[in-house]
Parts: sequence; structure tokens; C-alpha cells
Amino acid sequence: MKYNFALMAASLLGFTCGEALSDDEISEITVKAIRVANDSPASSYPTAATTLRFDPLTELQSRGIAEGQSDVTVRGGLFENTGFKLGAVTVMDPQTGHYVAGLPVDPAIMSVPAIYKGIDSAIEGFNSAIATVSYGINRVNDGGFVTLGAGSDSLNFQSLNFGNVTTNASGNDFGIGVSLARSEGDGSVAFGDHEFTRANVQLQHVTSDTQSDLIVSYQDKFFGWPGAYTGFASLPEIDDTQTTLLLVNHRRQSDSGWFEVGGFYRRLVDDYDFNRTTLESGAPGSFEHETRVLGVGFQGLQQVGPVSWRYGGQLTSDKLVRSTDLTNGLFTDRTYATFSIVPSIDTDLSSGNKLVWRVGATLDYSDRDSNAVSPLVGVTLSRSDAKGTTDYTLEYATTSQVPGYTALNSNPTGLFGGNSLLGREKAKQLSASIERDTGDWQFQATLFSRRDDDLVDWTYATGAPFARQANAVDLDVLGLEAFFVRSWEAIDLAIGYTALDKDADYGSAQVDASFYALNFAKHRATLAFTYRFSRGFELRIDNEYRAQEDNPLRVGDDSTYLASVSLKWSSTGEHKFGAALVVDNATDSEYQPFPGTPASERQISLSASYAW
Repeated sequence: MKYNFALMAASLLGFTCGEALSDDEISEITVKAIRVANDSPASSYPTAATTLRFDPLTELQSRGIAEGQSDVTVRGGLFENTGFKLGAVTVMDPQTGHYVAGLPVDPAIMSVPAIYKGIDSAIEGFNSAIATVSYGINRVNDGGFVTLGAGSDSLNFQSLNFGNVTTNASGNDFGIGVSLARSEGDGSVAFGDHEFTRANVQLQHVTSDTQSDLIVSYQDKFFGWPGAYTGFASLPEIDDTQTTLLLVNHRRQSDSGWFEVGGFYRRLVDDYDFNRTTLESGAPGSFEHETRVLGVGFQGLQQVGPVSWRYGGQLTSDKLVRSTDLTNGLFTDRTYATFSIVPSIDTDLSSGNKLVWRVGATLDYSDRDSNAVSPLVGVTLSRSDAKGTTDYTLEYATTSQVPGYTALNSNPTGLFGGNSLLGREKAKQLSASIERDTGDWQFQATLFSRRDDDLVDWTYATGAPFARQANAVDLDVLGLEAFFVRSWEAIDLAIGYTALDKDADYGSAQVDASFYALNFAKHRATLAFTYRFSRGFELRIDNEYRAQEDNPLRVGDDSTYLASVSLKWSSTGEHKFGAALVVDNATDSEYQPFPGTPASERQISLSASYAW
């Protein structure tokens, strides 16, 4: 039961983007079923962050609208502990993990994301100690659609997608896809305006067993939000970024496995201002930066006799090209790499049951930091019956990463206090899970215990109330993660629940509050509901209830109920018209995802679409 969010969005308009080649790998708690109902926001055009807002397997913490700037955490990790992968490579930002979710790629190009943890994240990921959000690359198909929308707070947005595919005499497909989108609005609070532009071109070659892609993406994002990063609502902050991404990817499928290789170039120019009313001079305090990253990576699965060899690796070189403020570190360029290999062996049992053993390791290298060898061990008991399969998994995984330049190179004192001596972060996780899949419904639950050593957090001390400080913290994390999905002819239902408990040790650092490590939900429950109640009509509702850990910097309640609701209609026939009414934060909750940063208020949009 595999669904594609981009395909579901396009299917409303009768446009199909195509699916990525399938994965035949064994993976621990990797869900590809529908997890959210709403794939379009009320505040802008859709981005990679949109469908993660209510995902039960991720927690998205946004500054203002999710499409403006959002941090993605998994199982109580921090924003820099979650990597974003497209094809064979993790596309990273060396300056700060705040920007990794801002992929400049149209979600219609990408498959539904798989959320990898533990052993699977160690293999799939790069420099992401807790989790990897992994996207495949969709097929280009003939057709297209155009969307025009407007909403509250002077919002207006437009998008255009179209593709063309030609087939040669050998049956191979050559496709080109183009995607354009823009959005602007005043925002639901004063100084909460935005102006976004995104452009994508995709070139693709497909044979019976291969898919090759070239993706060129550019995104210009200006957004304002009071207290976005500082947590002081009196400061009208802005962040203006221009992101260029060039990515190539090739995947080959065979009877004995698959192999995928890719490379990317990424350039980001960033101009942040904690007070937009002041004039900048290009001196320290202007917070202007430029980074460039080159990376190549590969993934694969090869069956050799009774052993399945699962492997992956990535080599990345980055450079902090220029910066007005990140000038206090020990270096401004770095080369680092990771390689993982995890063979698995199936042991057949009676009645078609089997044991799957996995034992391997990850090697992490950096020319600026310490290196690490991390063990990976897991065993799965898979039991089959007439209705489906049940998997019981026990695994232990150690993963690591290194911090970004904002933490390393910022001035030790000031608005954002850095620490050039921060080193490699390590996570050691033991988990036990159960997964039941009958085809009609799926249930998964995981109990995990994790030790995070030298995790990089940003903290607050009453003695320096106008500064944040990068400090290392050791965390003991205990959690429960559960998920259930069921689909009927007219209804899709997904229910999720996560419980977390943390014990933090900052050593000798003076810490009175945490902006990130201790900003987590003790209890979080989600419910996604889609109802096709009449021909061409759909009602979609995402719900979330959270009880947050107490934080002295948060203004207002630590618990809240959030909801996003949409009503969608599409006509029938070869050429389709569509309309959508979307309401975000339907309860008009004032809950602050980041302590001290004002919440985005209720927003409403109405859009019209045409597909051919």
C-alpha cells in the first residue's frame, strides 16, 4: 500500500507525474503509506515542508508559515540531526541545519518521503545523526496543470507544471519537465510578510531498468517574522536566501538488486537581519553569508547467494565562501565522507517464517574533526499468515555527525554565541519495534532508548538575556512511537502517537533554558482524515494535539490543538478544472513552536486549477 503525495495532489487535477523506481530493501519502520491529509498549505505554494507539518514520524517546528522556515526533528533530535536526501545524495547546508528543509525542488518532482532511523538512516544518510528524510525522483509524464490562488492577509500565489515525453524506437523515454511557482503575502502578524519564487527544470531518460535525471532548481525566499530566531517578538526579523541546486542521479534495477549514484552542487546566499528597520553596512552584525557544497554519493543492494549486501556512502566538500559574522572559527572549508555496509542473512523457519540478521558498520571521516567507526546490529523475526505479515525487530545503531559553521564560527559572545571547539556528535540508539501489514491496514510501534553525546544545542542564560549560546549537551532520550493507517473506498485514515522523555547534562555550562534540545513534545498525537463524500469532492482534515515540555521562554500554554482543513473539487473528463478551499490553524491557536516566537494565526486561501 504505497501512496505518493505528489501524485495524490496531481490526481485531484487529473495530472500524473509518475513514480520512482521501487525499493526492495529491508528497512526498520520505514513508512510509505499516506501519513497526512493536506498536501497544500493556505499560506503559499507547497514545499517539502508542507507535508511534514502533521506527519506523525516527524516534528516540524516553524517560524511563521511552514514554507518560510521550518526545522524538522525526529524522535526528539534537533534540527541539524535530520538530513534531507534526494535520490542517492543528502543535500546539506554547511552553515546551519535551519535551511536543510528548504529544498528548492517542487514536491511534484519528488516521491513520498521515507523517514529512515537507526540502521537505515546510517546507510541512507550523511551527517545526520538521528534521521534521514529520503525522497525518490518521480517519472516525467505528458501533461500539466496551472494553479492560481489568493487568500487572507493579501496572499496571492501561482504555479505552473508541465511535462513532455518522447519515446524512441528502442522504447526508451526522454522527458522534460518544467515547474514555476511564486507567492507573496503580508502574513498573519505584523512584519510577517513573504515573497517566494521557485523554478525547476527536470531532464530524464528512462529505460526498462534505469532512470537518469538532471534537475536544475533555483529558489529566492524572502520572509519576515518577529522574533524568528532571537525569540524576542519586538524584533522585526527578516531572512532572505537564494538557493541554487544542480543535481544528477542515475538508478539501475536488476533481479539481484539495485544501484543508485548521484551528485549535486548547491550554493546558498543568505542575508539575515534581526531588525529590518536598521541599515546594514556589510560590517559584523550584518549576518550575510555565502556557502557552496559539492557532493557525490551512492546507494545499493546486491544479493550474493544467501547474503544481501546493503551499502551506501557520500563524499562532500563545502566552503564558507564569505561571511560578515562567521569569522571566529578554526576553518572555513571542510571535506567529509561516510561509508556504510550492512550485510543481511535470511534464516528460513517453519511455516514460511524467517529471521533476518543484519550486522555492519559506518565509517565517518572528516579532515577537520575526529573520525568514527560505528557498529550497526539488528535482527527481525518475520511471520506470515493468510492475512499479512508481522515483523518484530530489535536493533542497535550508533551514528555521528559534525556541527555547522554557525555553531563553530560565530563570535563566542553576542547575539549568537559560537564555540569553535565543538566536536563530533554521536547518537547510540537501541530500539524494539513491531510492524503489522495486511494490505488493507498497517500498524507500527517502536520503543527506543537513545544516548546523545556532545549534541550541539543553543541555550539561554539569565545572566546574558540577549544572547544565545552554542553548547554541547549529553541527552538520555526514551520514547514510544506508534502509527496506524487504513484506507477504504471513500476514506483514508492515519493515526500517530509519540511520547518522549529527556534527561539533559550540559556539564559546566550555565544553562537556564534550551531553545532546541529541550523544546519537545512530551506527548504528540496526530490524526489525518480524507473523505471522498461525493463525485469529485474531498474533505481533508489534519489534526494534532501536543503537550510540550515546560519552557520558561515560551509565552502562553505548553499544550495545544492544531488543525488544517481543506475542501477540494475536480471535474471529470480529459481536461479538468479544480478548486480548493484551505484553512490552516483552523483553531487560531497561539501556541509558539519556538519559545518566544509568535505563532502564525489562522489563514485561509482559495485556489482554482486547470489540468491537461
